[in-house]
Amino acid sequence: MKNLMKAVFALFFTVGLLQAEPLLQEGNKNGYDVALSSEKSLVVGSNDIFIALSKDGAAVTDAKVKIKFYMPEMPGMPYMEYVGKGKLVNDKFKTLINFSMSGTWQYQLKFKTHDGKIHKVRGSVNL
Repeated sequence: MKNLMKAVFALFFTVGLLQAEPLLQEGNKNGYDVALSSEKSLVVGSNDIFIALSKDGAAVTDAKVKIKFYMPEMPGMPYMEYVGKGKLVNDKFKTLINFSMSGTWQYQLKFKTHDGKIHKVRGSVNL
């Protein structure tokens, strides 16, 4: 019975890995198109996250970008948080995020545009 459970777990784990896809979430905030993406599926550990901002079809490259991923406190588990600042790479802002465990991570993306306004976008990702 123990070996059967191990085999079933291994099968589900393998299928989960094969079905994992890179992150792609798109939306609009105050007239800005916002896209959050990754080149690979998100994993526990280090992940490169890309944030693309555009307005009226043109890439916004002069914004200051910061993203906070967090997991609320739960019974037996403390609050967890990781903050990354975006660095401009090829018209996208790149940041490194280190997820410490699998599960649902919420995020708050803030970007400050050249006019001094701060825009906030909220969402979540699943690992």
